[in-house]
Amino acid sequence: MTTIQEKVVLITGASSGIGEATARLLARRGAKVVLGARRTDRLASLAAEITATGGTASFQRLDVTHRPDMEAFAEFALETHEQIDVLVNAAGVMPMSPLWNRKIEEWELMIDVNLRGVLLGIAAVLPTMQEQGWGHIVNVAPVAMHGLSPGSAVYHGTQYAVNAISEGLRQEHAGRLHVTVVSPDVHGPIDPLAERIAASYARERMRTNRRIAVPVDAVARSIAGAIEGYGITAGAMRPPARQHHQQQQRPRPAEYAQ
Repeated sequence: MTTIQEKVVLITGASSGIGEATARLLARRGAKVVLGARRTDRLASLAAEITATGGTASFQRLDVTHRPDMEAFAEFALETHEQIDVLVNAAGVMPMSPLWNRKIEEWELMIDVNLRGVLLGIAAVLPTMQEQGWGHIVNVAPVAMHGLSPGSAVYHGTQYAVNAISEGLRQEHAGRLHVTVVSPDVHGPIDPLAERIAASYARERMRTNRRIAVPVDAVARSIAGAIEGYGITAGAMRPPARQHHQQQQRPRPAEYAQ
């Protein structure tokens, strides 16, 4: 029996990409996955696929930028399973354009999804985890947090912020909750929204990055490893705060992220 088996795992952004791959893998390893995203048709299909192969999956429509949605998502998980063991914050968007284009609506979108969504997720599950005395929050913050490229300043800013919030949460709940930041390379096929709104010079950079990115299945294995207590991720992880130091792990080839 793995330490994933029978755990109740909430996953945002579960309709595609890292969230979808993580849901499939964790369900295969015995987790009870609760799927959240806006595209309920895709969630329904994924949940049906998981249950057809003997897994346990439920889903609810979720807009991570909407506080009542996130609170209802956590409540749905509690009503269904009576506990919350893990939250995987995997929802995210990455439109790219230089600051001088002043695409303020895109900035607001990234801040709302990539940053506000993570905070609302934490806020929704934290009371339950505190009452239980255990829990694990996994925040997916792609590799942009380790470097900057033209056209992605706002996106990078949201990832820096997620890392800071994760570290603060880790320190505040040392010995009670586990907090992990998984930092994969740019992942998966280009999001249609990002493709549509990215500046033309940045669009080709996005395509190139995705051609050399770590596969989403490898990222999912890294998340599973973090939940099981392994020290392997597609980027950075933090040890329990009581150790009073930070560890930085170099990205591993996909075959080692098992």
